[in-house]
Amino acid sequence: MRIPILKLHNYLLVSIQIDLDDQTAIEFQEDLLSKIHKSGATGVVIDLTSVDIIDSFIAKVLGDVVSMSDLMGAKVVLTGIQPAVAMTLIDLGIHMRNVPTALDLEQGLIKLRQELEE
Repeated sequence: MRIPILKLHNYLLVSIQIDLDDQTAIEFQEDLLSKIHKSGATGVVIDLTSVDIIDSFIAKVLGDVVSMSDLMGAKVVLTGIQPAVAMTLIDLGIHMRNVPTALDLEQGLIKLRQELEE
């Protein structure tokens, strides 16, 4: 099952509403990078509100998606990170110190605008 990626002005919005397995995570990575390339998006908001838990592979893919998007010129903001997801990321050594976060999608869009104006 593919994760929908919506375009809003110069941004891409992603709300992950399904359980992530390895194949879905890889497809998401490929789809997002392709959409950034085709659309010229300068920002991405990835909403993780519905993601309760992640494993080490999904955590690595998520970290890679943020890094790869940045290399392609798109700033990523993560929203709705659940406590278990935050603990897993830190336990696995995936520190996203330079990645802006917000509580929800609306706050994420505000944060993205602020980040891109600086």
